[in-house]
Amino acid sequence: MRSGGMESRSLERFADRVVLVIGAGSGMGRSAALRIGSEGGHVWVADIDEDSAKKVAAEIGEAGGRAVGVRLDAADVPALTDLYARIDREHGVLHAVHYQVGIPGPAGLAVSEDEWQRTMDVNMKSAYYATTLCFDLLERAGGKGSITMTSTAAAIIGSPRSPLYSMTKGAILPFARSLALIGAKRGIRVNVVAPGMVETPMLSSFFPGAGDKDPAELMASFRSSVPLGRGAQPEEIGNVIAFLNSDDASYLTGVTIPVDGGATIA
Repeated sequence: MRSGGMESRSLERFADRVVLVIGAGSGMGRSAALRIGSEGGHVWVADIDEDSAKKVAAEIGEAGGRAVGVRLDAADVPALTDLYARIDREHGVLHAVHYQVGIPGPAGLAVSEDEWQRTMDVNMKSAYYATTLCFDLLERAGGKGSITMTSTAAAIIGSPRSPLYSMTKGAILPFARSLALIGAKRGIRVNVVAPGMVETPMLSSFFPGAGDKDPAELMASFRSSVPLGRGAQPEEIGNVIAFLNSDDASYLTGVTIPVDGGATIA
């Protein structure tokens, strides 16, 4: 690592900091965890898929970082409580939490009550408890506490495919602003990333076939509608997440940043 200069400083933005990434087993969450780990953070990699969480933690370790992989169902409030208690026992402080959880839910308007409830639990209940149960730990970071949540560009412009997805992920935006007002007095910033199309393993689940078009055709059509002409790579979202949780964003709170190739302005 070079001494002095912007490159050295940026590579050490999370030195001696404890960061929890919820939903870090793949895609954007994985990219955020890897980036934060590469910059010195002690990363807790949490995912409902324990094997994936441990694999990402191992990747961080193999690159010279520090990480632990744990299983977490973010909609399970006792499990969240237990995880924060464990972090408290082992570190006594938490500097940042990134929340990367969500499912597309059913498409269209014909939604069963069970489907509705599951989507609410995964996309809204988990967001509420994942980001409120950690406040005491984040307050101990001495004014350096940070929460980021991933929403979606569909929360800003709407989704004709899944109104329920837009509703449940859209709720994160005003919720984050409320948390930011509460957190400001406790040294905790709260911000949101709203990605557009991202090339992740889950992408095809957001494009169910319709009529005579298959998911591949729908995805190609959507890519062509993005002003930058492509979907994002997970790393491009992870970089923004790392920035928002670092001191480089120390005067940013309560904001939603679309990272969508221009989709929300088209």
